Amino acid sequence: MIVIGLLIIALGAFCQSSCYVPINKIRDWSWESYWMVQGVFAWLVFPFLGALLAVPEGHSLFEAYAAHPADALWTLFFGILWGVGGLTFGLSMRYLGVALGQSIALGTCAGLGTLLTPVFTGHTQDLTLPVIVGVAVTLAGIGIIGVAGHLKSAALSDEEKKEAVKDFNFTKGIVVALLAGFMSACFSIGLGFGESLCFAESADMFKTLPATLLVTVGGFLTNLVYCFYQNTRNHTWGDYGKASLYANNLFFCALAGVLWYSQFFGLSLGKGFLTASPVLLTFSWCILMSLNVTFSNVWGILLKEWKGCSPRTIAVLLAGLAVLIVSSFLPQLLK
Repeated sequence: MIVIGLLIIALGAFCQSSCYVPINKIRDWSWESYWMVQGVFAWLVFPFLGALLAVPEGHSLFEAYAAHPADALWTLFFGILWGVGGLTFGLSMRYLGVALGQSIALGTCAGLGTLLTPVFTGHTQDLTLPVIVGVAVTLAGIGIIGVAGHLKSAALSDEEKKEAVKDFNFTKGIVVALLAGFMSACFSIGLGFGESLCFAESADMFKTLPATLLVTVGGFLTNLVYCFYQNTRNHTWGDYGKASLYANNLFFCALAGVLWYSQFFGLSLGKGFLTASPVLLTFSWCILMSLNVTFSNVWGILLKEWKGCSPRTIAVLLAGLAVLIVSSFLPQLLK
């Protein structure tokens, strides 16, 4: 059962790491326009449909939220904070590329989300030694990948960097990615506060989906304000009126949205198979983020973001990925 849970989480991580691929197919829309539209699918439509799976017949989502209003508000609040992480997360991809940007941002998110969630929710007893060791190993793997990124930055010419990532800027990208990771950890904290937002009759694999919806709604609000501000500032409101682009752009925005949401849908389903292992339940957030990093770097290789790097740099990258894979099941071996 545990293996099945881990495989489901891995599948969700693979889908998330693939979500930036369809975005490259969106045509003639500014960043703020396509980011907002894909967010409608990623943060509203698909999370709502997923949350409905946790609602027994004859009940409604509102009942789950109304039964625990304080928890619902805290969940929404941390979702709003997570929205800041979502915005800067997109910028980290812009400055560092899919591979390195996701590695730094998600690595920070993995460690802080796993450690801070029990602290904020008052469940510090969940921070057992295997969990802490697992987080440390995950961060070590992220650090190794960061070294590979530094080697890449130092070895390539400005022209080669721009060829792989148009707006490549290592220093600015690292700062943005660290901020993105710190704020993105609020998603895990929001899920922690939202543990009560479910029905007793709901299947274990669906119980975190109502909380997931509240977190993503909070993030949607943050992104809505920022993207509409950018539409006004950059005079790009006209993007939404380009009817000839709807078929193409809405399709790829929806595809990006469902791929992005799959990580949290997979996390919920996977946790339903991990109930026999409290250690892995606590560590599941870190597992998801480390696998996101692993698959994002696979995409980075396929998209030629590491093209032109020396064998030494590639070897360091692969070593970091190997450490991340080990970290995904290490806590279970140590318990």
